[in-house]
Amino acid sequence: MAILALPASGLTAHNEAYVAPRAAVGKLLLKMKQEANIRKEVVDGFGEEWKKFDQSELSNEELEFIGKEYFDIFPWKILPEYAVGFDLGCGSGRWAKLVAPRVGHLHCIDPSVAIEVASKNLSSNSNCSFHLNGVDDIPLEDNSMDFGYSLGVLHHIPDTAAGLKACVNKLKPGAPFLVYLYYAFDNQPFWFRAIWKASDMFRRIISIMPFPLRFIFSQLIAAMIYFPLAKFSRLFEILGREVHSFPLSAYRFKSFYTMRTDALDRFGTRLEHRYTRAQIQKMMEDSGLKNIVFSDSIPFWVAVGIKK
Repeated sequence: MAILALPASGLTAHNEAYVAPRAAVGKLLLKMKQEANIRKEVVDGFGEEWKKFDQSELSNEELEFIGKEYFDIFPWKILPEYAVGFDLGCGSGRWAKLVAPRVGHLHCIDPSVAIEVASKNLSSNSNCSFHLNGVDDIPLEDNSMDFGYSLGVLHHIPDTAAGLKACVNKLKPGAPFLVYLYYAFDNQPFWFRAIWKASDMFRRIISIMPFPLRFIFSQLIAAMIYFPLAKFSRLFEILGREVHSFPLSAYRFKSFYTMRTDALDRFGTRLEHRYTRAQIQKMMEDSGLKNIVFSDSIPFWVAVGIKK
């Protein structure tokens, strides 16, 4: 039976009966005010997102398809038998659902109430534990983990480089770490970057709205922009056109549910950073990683490195 760790209060609870203790959540929120590398409004926003989109409508086939985009470069073969690792910023637990069956134990870590969703979604996995913590207080010993990953998380904190280093500190020498950080469109043409800059103006406005309005606007964007452009890109691809630089072509094989989820993620989040491949390479090296490999496929940039 998986156990939920609540370091803020020192309590534990079985995951199928888990309800986040308000005292524990309150203490964590108080810590957020004192820590430089976490933003309460961003954490709250992701908690609301994953409660709204708990991934219950995501098929196993699509989850496997999307997961391969991230984990295709992960060096599974170098992990020891019964490897123990962590998912930093686990959210709903969708990636953990893919990883847990392949390892000995997985620590799922998230500072938001999304940890409730992850606990529920992974209730059948007895080798998962759940921690209500942020990147500044990862509840694991340094140099203790066989692997780790953080996908789409560290670009939403004030200091991405410090967050990456905090994750790498938990790894044993020789352990792999997989990361996904938003790219700065460094492999896209000028007009593509111009379109993004225009869309980012809308994000800055929508993301500060109350959640009900953020949700409504994001869903309109999913229906009126994500879905049509994704389908048009697929049509152009069928006609023999190259669609790598076609906006939102990455969604041409994905469900409307995923588009709705990602539209809320993209336009509902106040804080985001974007990095070039070279910048990510340097951050990874500075954090203590070597043998860094980047995926050459969407999404950009996904990279894996080995702790020195």
